[in-house]
Amino acid sequence: MNTLYLESSPYLLQHANNPIHWKAWNKETLTLAQQQDKLIIVSIGYSTCHWCHVMEHESFENEDVADVMNTHFISIKVDREELPHLDNFYMKAVQIMTKQGGWPLNVVCLPDGKPIWGGTYFRKDAWVDSLLQLNKLYQEKKDTVLDFANQLNEGITILSQAPAAQEESRFNIDILLDTWKRSFDWEYGGYDRAPKFMMPTNLLYLQKKAVLHQDQTLLDYIDLTLTRMAWGGIFDTVEGGFSRYAVDHKWHVPHFEKMLYDNAQLLSVYADGYKRTKDELYKEIIDKTINFISANWANGEGGYYSALDADSLNQYDHLEEGAYYVWTIEELKSLIKEDFDLFSEVFNINSFGHWEEGNYVLIQTQPLETIAQEYNISLALLKEKKSNWENLLNTYRSHRAKPRLDDKTLTSWNAMYISGLLDAYTATTNTKYLKLAEENYSFIQNKLWNEELGLLRTYKNGEAKIEAFLDDYAFYIQALINLFEHTAEEHYISTAKNITDYTLDHFLDHKSKFFYFSKYSSDDVITPAIETEDNVIPSSNAIMAMNLLKLGVLYEHTYYTELATNMTETMLSMIDYPSAYSHWLLVQLYLQQPMELTWVGKDSLNDNLNTRSKVISRAFVFNIDGNSSIPYLSKYVANEKTVHYLCMNNACQAPCADNSKLEQYSL
Repeated sequence: MNTLYLESSPYLLQHANNPIHWKAWNKETLTLAQQQDKLIIVSIGYSTCHWCHVMEHESFENEDVADVMNTHFISIKVDREELPHLDNFYMKAVQIMTKQGGWPLNVVCLPDGKPIWGGTYFRKDAWVDSLLQLNKLYQEKKDTVLDFANQLNEGITILSQAPAAQEESRFNIDILLDTWKRSFDWEYGGYDRAPKFMMPTNLLYLQKKAVLHQDQTLLDYIDLTLTRMAWGGIFDTVEGGFSRYAVDHKWHVPHFEKMLYDNAQLLSVYADGYKRTKDELYKEIIDKTINFISANWANGEGGYYSALDADSLNQYDHLEEGAYYVWTIEELKSLIKEDFDLFSEVFNINSFGHWEEGNYVLIQTQPLETIAQEYNISLALLKEKKSNWENLLNTYRSHRAKPRLDDKTLTSWNAMYISGLLDAYTATTNTKYLKLAEENYSFIQNKLWNEELGLLRTYKNGEAKIEAFLDDYAFYIQALINLFEHTAEEHYISTAKNITDYTLDHFLDHKSKFFYFSKYSSDDVITPAIETEDNVIPSSNAIMAMNLLKLGVLYEHTYYTELATNMTETMLSMIDYPSAYSHWLLVQLYLQQPMELTWVGKDSLNDNLNTRSKVISRAFVFNIDGNSSIPYLSKYVANEKTVHYLCMNNACQAPCADNSKLEQYSL
């Protein structure tokens, strides 16, 4: 029977009424497959995955398909967001076999879980034919299947190993940047391809690099990208929040699902942009994004849900991608009335803004200043009208069927949001964002930390479960360090150190000096994996390297520093395409000239935050207004008069009370 009704994952619950006898991934299911000597189908997706929904409707809701799967296979459904280590493992298998990957991810395995065949989306007939052939092959030529599975597993093992340092490192950031720039879209920003992903970790690095090395061409590209993304349909100007990616090159038509991890990271990118330019558009994006997250994803306990689906019910009660977000001319005319021509100019209700079948996705192509001049109205009035239009559309849209909500709360994504909120706080000085970050911390610490098991990964309906993975630890430690830097409350940094030591005990591969993605104790990891490449979410190992560097400074802990430095130097020695290693390059920005700026005195926190509101920094910035138990800070004596200490390459300058002198340094 189908036992997914026992699960809490929204994705698994979506399949709980399928006629297929789906099971969850656990020891009992794997034991059942071995007892019955049946091949396993592992089908991996997530709740907002459009093509997962399509394959469910075409195949997994079909009785004939169910008959084949139930008769010959043990079928397992996996939420990739709950069990990312399984997704990583089986994705490598499919990429080896087919040279491509994606979701839904469907893999057929031996009874012990080793893969033998797989792919992504399959039409019903192709799916059934493949399953029947595989079952026949397993029954008649089992030894051949076993040999292939072992060979494939060897390939996955090789891909899962830690990188080895190249003896002759060819790392040259200028050459890498020249190559990288050739992939840029200089008309709409982002990369010159479609579909178009925002890749916030790339933007975070490129913006810091451009500022520190005064690369105006690169800064122009960053501003082009941030502006076009903000104007594009990929950003929901009506309510706020970014979709996952655009299907076209001009950021117009999104794949409409919204994910917490994208929006959390983009807060940091736009915060840096606002610090640098004071462009009100960037601040608008920050404020709208946080308002959207609070309105749609707050779980009522200080944490946040994961995502909104791309699909929602249309007027005919059928699930349709983007139905909640798109507009017809008739709807817009009835709502906007006499301002429709001006509205159309702002949001391109024309051939440029048309999507398909009479539906429009709102997209801007020119600054409001230009339109205000053209229509001979004040900029202030146009801004007021635009805000009123968006409120009007949002109210109207709220009566439509909303996209489905993924209401699980994930530790790593919430930790990312803490860091995004803190960056938004220093950029805008809005103390509400600090309060939200502190509440999110309290939620994770109180609900997702277990003294025996460490962090837990997911929370829903009052229950936390699944032992956390490296990304949960890395991003939470990062959030704790950021909280300390923004508040000077030492309990944050002591907790960060304690959890870091726990991570070293349970995740570090002492041979390679990199971190495994899963705990040593995990018994469902077929091949232990060390992940070092960035994707849409940065590499957990890269996040840990930066964490270790900061903690190494504060606790004067040479092991932390040496471990992080060796990890980074190993990665730099082998970089060929920098977009996959941008978070390692962020670490390199610090390592190429280690710099610490410490404020000491009664106004130290204010000076610290004031500096952060203006500077995109590679330096580690701390402050102390009294005695400290932290080794690096304990040597400073706080007085009535606040001074700053600037240390570079382990050499400190004399204390200085004149903050304007910091302007001569590239912090």
